[in-house]
Amino acid sequence: MSAQAYPIELAFPDISVHERSDTGVAYVHTFDSGVDGPHVMINALTHGNEVCGAIVVDALLRAKLRPRRGKLTLAFANVDAYARFDPSKPDAARFVDQDFNRVWTAQTLDNAALDSSELRRARAMRPVIDSVDLLLDLHSMHEKSKPLIVAGPLDKGIALSEKLGTPATVICDEGHPEGRRMRDYEGFGDPASPKNALLIECGQHWEASAVTVARDVTARFLILSGVVEDKDFPEGWVQPLPDEMLIVRVTEPVVAKSLDFRFADNYTGLEVFPEAGSVIGWSDGEAVCTPYPDCMLVMPSLRQLRAGVTVVRLGRIEKRVANAR
Repeated sequence: MSAQAYPIELAFPDISVHERSDTGVAYVHTFDSGVDGPHVMINALTHGNEVCGAIVVDALLRAKLRPRRGKLTLAFANVDAYARFDPSKPDAARFVDQDFNRVWTAQTLDNAALDSSELRRARAMRPVIDSVDLLLDLHSMHEKSKPLIVAGPLDKGIALSEKLGTPATVICDEGHPEGRRMRDYEGFGDPASPKNALLIECGQHWEASAVTVARDVTARFLILSGVVEDKDFPEGWVQPLPDEMLIVRVTEPVVAKSLDFRFADNYTGLEVFPEAGSVIGWSDGEAVCTPYPDCMLVMPSLRQLRAGVTVVRLGRIEKRVANAR
């Protein structure tokens, strides 16, 4: 599986106008309605080359969207990585020193012996995130695949996904061996906490349709939370719902042992293998096979290949949920 070069269909917005903020955290803006309600956060640029979320957050800030109740935070996360984006090396701007979406445990953030560009940014954003009740983290994917929700491992994430209604595929998983994601941080990942979070993979990083998905899920998430109303968004942001949602439980990651990993075909994601034992790739010369029938590949990619990196996750289809029309 060679790395396909995808065209960059999107203009990267100048977000420098959003640097100054009343929160005291650069590029993180919180608006308080003064009316009781949840604190809802829309986060973009967890990875510096995932531009669709930045386009949406930039648009909401320029439109001066304000909550009717509760609080609304609009944030750009890894701005240092975003500033380094080079169209000739578009995958290199994912992060500066380490993946921003693998540092989200209190133990890691509290460890003064650990330092990186991403850790410094996470520590700066942490006080705001600690006060958030509902988080929507906007992402995109290395390969051109249908959009999906990453709901985490808990029932509350699945329930929120079903209420949101889109995208059509919901991935339930434990995260990555490398470290914890923001969507699983503290209360978001605690079954006893009312806090909740979703991560949306809106499509391939630079395809125009990823922005359409990002607008749709952002508007739906904010309307569902009650902090705004549907009339607060421009016409065309909210798209039709899919007929049904597919709930898929990730059973295991496939982690590269070295640079010697290759797939059996040019997989891009959501491929289903009817038979157990189907060969999907080779790791250090050994076949990697599907462990059960109707196994789904979740976000296969070798673009960040190195020892210890998850190159694909294997999923079992749990149920189908019809959307109310």
